[in-house]
Amino acid sequence: MQHRVPAFLASVLAASMAVVAAPASATERVAYSDAAFAAAQRAGRPILVEVHAPWCPVCAAQGRMLDKLTAKGDRDLIVFRIDYDSQKPLWKKFGAQKQSTMIAFRGAKETGRIAYVSDEASMTRLLASMRG
Repeated sequence: MQHRVPAFLASVLAASMAVVAAPASATERVAYSDAAFAAAQRAGRPILVEVHAPWCPVCAAQGRMLDKLTAKGDRDLIVFRIDYDSQKPLWKKFGAQKQSTMIAFRGAKETGRIAYVSDEASMTRLLASMRG
């Protein structure tokens, strides 16, 4: 006796499997707020401030590389995203001069920064700077 799965059930099952198979980002990304940033600093968390523009190809490449480098369980890292186009006073406060700037902190201490690069070695060094 052969069993047939109804088409709608097959599509639900396929969609469920796609969700399970999709890699989960281990990195928590949030919009920047002074209160949340201060709380993460007090907690001693590794923090990455990301000056991002949606139209910037380097920003997109940085995001993909960050996902790759943190996919294996960097669960305590928090990324605060600052919009380059609409939050100029905020990114100026951090001393950024252009989009695609990433500034690393461990608690209240800045541990490194990169600007306009997305290569694996540079980003690995930046993330490692938060661990020491």
